[in-house]
Amino acid sequence: MKTSLHEIGRFDDRMSFLYVDRAIIRHTSNAIAIHEFDGVTDVPISSIATLMLGPGTKITHEAIKALADNNCLVIWAGEFGIRFYACGMGGSRHSRNLLRQAALALDERTRLQVVVRMYLRRFADDAIDPEITLQQLRGKEGFRVRQAYADASKATGVPWDGRNYARKDWYAGDPVNRALSAANACLYGLVHAAIISAGYSPAIGFIHTGKQLSFVYDIADLYKVELTIPLAFEMAGRHTQNMEREIRTEARRRFHRAKLLQQILPDIRHCLDVKAEEQDEFADDPALPAGLWEPESFTSETPIGQILGLHHGDDAA
Repeated sequence: MKTSLHEIGRFDDRMSFLYVDRAIIRHTSNAIAIHEFDGVTDVPISSIATLMLGPGTKITHEAIKALADNNCLVIWAGEFGIRFYACGMGGSRHSRNLLRQAALALDERTRLQVVVRMYLRRFADDAIDPEITLQQLRGKEGFRVRQAYADASKATGVPWDGRNYARKDWYAGDPVNRALSAANACLYGLVHAAIISAGYSPAIGFIHTGKQLSFVYDIADLYKVELTIPLAFEMAGRHTQNMEREIRTEARRRFHRAKLLQQILPDIRHCLDVKAEEQDEFADDPALPAGLWEPESFTSETPIGQILGLHHGDDAA
């Protein structure tokens, strides 16, 4: 039986993410069963925001259906959850937020307003001079990030020579760069799930542009200085053998402690200057036919030649 969105838990009440690799995932009555070499683990479906599937994972059709019905984003990822390959659908049935996001991004003035709000969100405790320029604001953000790396390096004793990693050779990177990639991958997965859950597009970014996950990068950047940068340096300083696995575990704990799931959607609404989500009229019945679009500047009596911008005598064909 298909689950109504009104019957499942809120996105921000869930566990942030779960990464699985080299396992078979099947659907049980109210859970997914993860079959691994050393045993089987049952995980309640409605308790997860994001399920990240790594290499060697097989999942049944029934399990995918149940996860989709329960607003759990499924992401097919690379080793350690680093690379993004594909994702499932989110828990929103309406298109209002997507259309608002697109309208804001397509108007240069409103897009810039979103960009400024995104930068200002990083300096919530500081008084920002409204006379500074966007370039100065970007410079202020760059200094903040560089200082965060320097502070984390000093606190942990882990040397920092800048962000540097080989895309095709994971182990060519030094431990702290690998730790940053692993921690940021967890953050991207969770932010991606929040964006999809609320019906926004991960591709329509405001600061970032031109990539499938531009909006994910926009929102994830709000949290890196407080969450993933200190986490990565601390874990790199421990010199553990299974660093990537321990980072995922620790990231999940810190995301929960920081109440990140409760922050993401309000932060998105603040940056886009939109109100809290309205009722989803398609939540109970996703197959309900949609309404017909009605233009504001033209009526149904408008000649189609006028709509197409043709003058009398032009060839409408």
